[in-house]
Amino acid sequence: MKTTIQIQNLKCGGCAKTITDKLSGLNGINKLTIEQETSSVIFEHQNSDVVFVAKDKLRALGYPAIDDENGILQKAKSFVSCANGKFRSN
Repeated sequence: MKTTIQIQNLKCGGCAKTITDKLSGLNGINKLTIEQETSSVIFEHQNSDVVFVAKDKLRALGYPAIDDENGILQKAKSFVSCANGKFRSN
């Protein structure tokens, strides 16, 4: 199956790098793509439970799904995740 999760707070390549690093390590996620233009995380999976795990991981990183709360804590987490992604990409 293929799933697209539209997320909040995705601003740059640093954010995309962090998301890619963290989600690619999850068991059951294949062919992961991050589309910055549409703020979308796209991946293939066999088990629908992995979608819930991915959404939880994204929320923990500061990138909640578009229909989830996006308070100051989420925005602060995304800022840190973004900075980490930029630092690792250099």
